[in-house]
Amino acid sequence: MNIHCRKFGRIVGAALVCAISTVRAEDLDEVLVVTSRLRDVALDAIPASVTVLPQETIARAGLQHFEDVLSLVPNLNWSAGTARPRYFQLRGIGELDQYQGAPNPSVGFLIDDIDFSGVGMPATTYDVEQIEVLRGPQGTAYGANALAGLVSIRTREARPEFELRGEATAGDFGTLGGGGVIGGRVDDAGNAAFRLVAHHYESDGFRRNAFLGRDDTNGYNEDTFRARLHWTPIEALELGFTAMLVNIDDGYDAFSIDNSRVTLADHPGVDRQRSAAGAVHVAWKGEAPFELRSVTTHADSKIGYGFDGDWGNDAAWGPYAPYDYTSYFARRRRSTSEDLRLISKSSADDGGFGWTAGAYALDVEERNDQRDTASGVAYRLLTSDYRATNLALYGELDWRVAPRTVLSFGARAERRDAGYQDREALSGETSAFAPIDTMWGGHASLSFEESATRTWYATLSRGYKAGGFNIGAAVPADRRRYEPEALWNAEAGLAWRAPDARWSTRTSLFYMRRESQQVATSQQLVPGDPLSYVFFTDNAARGRNYGLDASANWAVTQRLEVATTLGLLETAYFGYRTGNPARDAALDGRGQAHAPKYQYSLTLAYENPLGFFARADLQGVDDFYFDTGHDQRSQPYKVVNLRVGYAHERWSAAAFARNLFDERYAMRGFYFGTEPPDFPDRRYVQLADGRLVGLTLDFHFE
Repeated sequence: MNIHCRKFGRIVGAALVCAISTVRAEDLDEVLVVTSRLRDVALDAIPASVTVLPQETIARAGLQHFEDVLSLVPNLNWSAGTARPRYFQLRGIGELDQYQGAPNPSVGFLIDDIDFSGVGMPATTYDVEQIEVLRGPQGTAYGANALAGLVSIRTREARPEFELRGEATAGDFGTLGGGGVIGGRVDDAGNAAFRLVAHHYESDGFRRNAFLGRDDTNGYNEDTFRARLHWTPIEALELGFTAMLVNIDDGYDAFSIDNSRVTLADHPGVDRQRSAAGAVHVAWKGEAPFELRSVTTHADSKIGYGFDGDWGNDAAWGPYAPYDYTSYFARRRRSTSEDLRLISKSSADDGGFGWTAGAYALDVEERNDQRDTASGVAYRLLTSDYRATNLALYGELDWRVAPRTVLSFGARAERRDAGYQDREALSGETSAFAPIDTMWGGHASLSFEESATRTWYATLSRGYKAGGFNIGAAVPADRRRYEPEALWNAEAGLAWRAPDARWSTRTSLFYMRRESQQVATSQQLVPGDPLSYVFFTDNAARGRNYGLDASANWAVTQRLEVATTLGLLETAYFGYRTGNPARDAALDGRGQAHAPKYQYSLTLAYENPLGFFARADLQGVDDFYFDTGHDQRSQPYKVVNLRVGYAHERWSAAAFARNLFDERYAMRGFYFGTEPPDFPDRRYVQLADGRLVGLTLDFHFE
């Protein structure tokens, strides 16, 4: 890695030599507005740890998919297990991206207010307006699906101004992508506007299947369509309509016995998702002292996920053949929600009070089918059905108690009525649960505006997460259901911007205490029997997470910008209880899974007056435990991304390299026995993608 660092240093030096000495203050002085709070709020006024990535940042970095964004957000992580992220971790808290069904995610995930939490990433970053990441419990606004935080993606709204945009990408490993946007006014008065977006992405992937002689068994094939309509029939009424259709048909052939990117599976897996979703936004701004907002959403997702359970073939296993196991999961999830909100037109910025009151309802239906086979003969046929109804009331009050001091209080009460049942067709075993959970959360915050450019804050918040069910007859009977989790978060931070806007920084210190924390674990129930390896979620007694989120931006010159992020994290389990006294003792005080002690990024972005630009990103991540079921760890790694190009008034061209030095690092790992005849416990890892080099062309007319 030393030679790689020297090469990166030369890239940095070249950018510094080319810099021009005029400050681009107008760029840093732009006010970013966070839309995923109870009301739209300027970023610097939020008493919480928040990262906002505007469209300009996403475009300059050449970010194609959401996982590409993670390096720019402190203490945000995800573990592999599917082609695209389905679950995320914030500050070390979140699911480990194993297919579990009927999840209640720790990190909420929204696209244009449509809840895809636990469903996954059904969209590229193409034509995205803004990505917001809110760390810490967001229980007041989002309840049970935002225990550790929230990720919200905002696509670009429909505007009356005409716009035509196109993009094409080509790279190695058969990578091709393309998208288009058209939008403008519907009527002559400009009271109605539309926006249509289409995007396609495909790639062979970074694995080669030596047995089948193919290099596309881990490939991507993804289509995204979006339509947005904005209509103002009268001055006091605004209507917004969003429709989305996503079709993903990716391969899944990720593991090999020798932990390489060369696989030997005779039945490569799949990772499919088809999602159709829509939202209706209504805003009434009449003469009353408050504004009425309504958001109605519906999402219908079909997910198919399968893999070769033995990672090999008869020829590879030789005298131990037939040794052939496959697993396939089919999931159908439908959700409908209504959020009705009253927002005062006055605010704390006016010198007095601002308030919000609302009601929320969510109905979720989910069906899961699991089929496991051995040499073509089924040994597990499981069907499960799940339904839940959530009802919540919430409110928030902002009060300017002094000219430079604001107090904020928020609370939410939520009730969930759930029903779950499953049936194992071969054994005839059944189970059923119908729990009712009553949960509450909220926050109290204090903000002190020391000056126009410096604000301090302190927050105490409580988040919650509903209980759930472990799917599968192989899960021990006393581990089928797990209880709700609660999290207390104490946080203090500083938002600081230079008077001349040359630099800005946000820093947060946090301490989080988890109660009855839900922990994903894995266990080989019978030593030497790979069929007995199961995944399930259990409750630990408590956990502790504390650390720092920090980010800074510095306009060195008008043409050269430096940005950096740092996430520091310490975690531990306490009083862990699995029914295995020896394992519980070993976990007591141990660090939590997928919680690296540090993450950092460094970005250098340069723009030449003639239109040439260059950007270099360095990301570093510490090692972390793969799981709670074993003590295997990843290795620390560093990844460099590079993008150079030329921008004209109507078009731009850029060459890019992701993972420039082809760093080989693991995103997920197991420790169990899968190799006959003795099935010794060994460490197996899923490697991240290798180096990708390509070219992107973009044009636009407005």
